[in-house]
Amino acid sequence: LLTHGDFYMHLADLTCYVQAHEQLGALYGDPDRWAQKAILNVASSGKFSSDRSVAEYAADIWKVEPCPVP
Repeated sequence: LLTHGDFYMHLADLTCYVQAHEQLGALYGDPDRWAQKAILNVASSGKFSSDRSVAEYAADIWKVEPCPVP
């Protein structure tokens, strides 16, 4: 990347990535804060699931119905 050019901008946000990684390490070192954030993250995730997304695509876009598996 450094010799032949970073055409896809892999290194453009490396500094921010390293900073975020350091913050993550510090947070992981505090089990109570880590657990709180993990629980809030799951609780805030809402209704999304890949099963729902695939079912919506099947019905709305592909116009197909599920095939039961015995």
